[in-house]
Formats: sequence, C-alpha cells, structure tokens
Amino acid sequence: MAHTATRVYIGLGSNLQNPEQQINRAFIELGQIPDTQLLTYSPLYRSAAIGPAGQPDYINACAALETQLDAHTLLDALQAIEIDHQRIRKQHWGPRTLDLDILLFGDQVIHTERLQVPHPYLCRRNFVLYPLADIAAETQLPHKSIITVDSGKKFGEHAGEMGKTIAECLQALQQSGDDSDLNRL
Repeated sequence: MAHTATRVYIGLGSNLQNPEQQINRAFIELGQIPDTQLLTYSPLYRSAAIGPAGQPDYINACAALETQLDAHTLLDALQAIEIDHQRIRKQHWGPRTLDLDILLFGDQVIHTERLQVPHPYLCRRNFVLYPLADIAAETQLPHKSIITVDSGKKFGEHAGEMGKTIAECLQALQQSGDDSDLNRL
C-alpha cells in the first residue's frame, strides 16, 4: 500500500455553513491524513457558484500534499473528511459544506469509475487555476506517459493541455475572457 512520496494538488470548495471556516478546518485535516504531509496551501478566493441558480458564493483554495498513499486510498481519505464536514451529495454542482477534489496526482493520468486525474475541469475553472497558480504555477500537467484507465473508458479531455504549466493554463483562461467573478480574500 505504501508508495514513494507523490506530490498531489487538492482543490477545496465550500458554500455552506461558514465556508471560510470549513476550508481552514479542512487544511488542518489534510495534514492529518496518514502517510501524507500538507506542504502548503493557497489564499482563499470567493467565486460565484456554478450550477443550480440561487446558491451562495463559494470559498475556494488549493493545497499541496506529499503522500505515500495511492490515488484511490487518498480519495477515500478525502471523502471521509467531506463526510465529517456533513457533505451530502444530493445535486450535481449543488451547494456543499466541503468539496475536496484531486486535481493532480504526480505525473499520473487516471480515468477510473471513481476518479479522473487531471481533474476534468482543471484548466477551465478560474476558481481552481488562480489558487493553484499561487502554489504551483510552474507545475506541468502530466504527459500521457502514465495512464490508468478502466476498461471501456476513453482518455482525451486534456489532450490539448498535456505538458502545459498551470501558469500557461491560467494565461489561456485569461485570454479567453472566462475568468470573471473571482476575488482573492
């Protein structure tokens, strides 16, 4: 179960029950995951909700971890933290007390039933790219060298973005004009 340490980037979001407190508590809990070390985290950002109308704004951030866990074991630990924060999965892109997403897991590309890495919307969401650029601007999206795929699944969402840095993805998003409604706290 133990592996060599892997650098992992986690996206955090909350728009219910004191979101800033939810995110700050989650930073502490990320550092308590077995065989995992919290390296750093970004400032907090406020963003308009994506998804069903009428939701409160989100508070977003990113964290860098180093872990000896495999990706699915780490996912289990993240989902346990979400449950501890009383996360209820009722509605796709609906409001939530805490959302923890694996954005990058070393140089791995993973497409399984439970997990897609790099995160499918990584380079399309300003509330992910800005905080991630604060802590990992020169980190590159993985090349297609290491791919885990469930049978029947196809890889391709990041084909044009593979090998780009986070800073390059952010610059492309800024140039597209799709980076509004975001404020650093």
